[in-house]
Amino acid sequence: MRIIAFVILCSFAAITAAQEAAQEKMDTQKIYNYRPVDERYATGGQPTEEQLKAAAAEGYRTVINLATIDPRYSLKDEGASVAALGMKYHHIPVPWDRPSEADFAAFEQAMQAAGEGKTLVHCAANFRATAFYSLYAMKHLGWSRTRAEEFRASIWRGSDFPVWEDFIRRTQSTIDEK
Repeated sequence: MRIIAFVILCSFAAITAAQEAAQEKMDTQKIYNYRPVDERYATGGQPTEEQLKAAAAEGYRTVINLATIDPRYSLKDEGASVAALGMKYHHIPVPWDRPSEADFAAFEQAMQAAGEGKTLVHCAANFRATAFYSLYAMKHLGWSRTRAEEFRASIWRGSDFPVWEDFIRRTQSTIDEK
């Protein structure tokens, strides 16, 4: 009887461990402040090494990083990690206190270079990424200002970053003029 009870207890423990492992399986949706755009694009905060592996497994072909290098949140060598997973990597370090038209132009080039594959755009917390993606979508994908603002608001709502608000308004005005 004790042997049967022991076997049942061990079986239960093994099933529980397998269920916990399955729940902990990493995927891109667990990236900090992850926001899917559509089947090709997503934005997010800084992914972990495991989340980059998940991105590759989910079919992402390009990673665009808009964060500056900061040991508090940056991966040791994200470019090498992404390349080892068979994805293209573009690093455009956009300074938080002074986003520029040149940064946005570099982002546009990286998005064009990404081609038809799935693309993950990220920064430290998804502020830069949602701002740049919404501006790109206005300029190149036909998004209205309202749609762009709604997408950005999912991250930016309640924040107060005048330098960024000014940059976004200026860039939107330039886009509207064309």
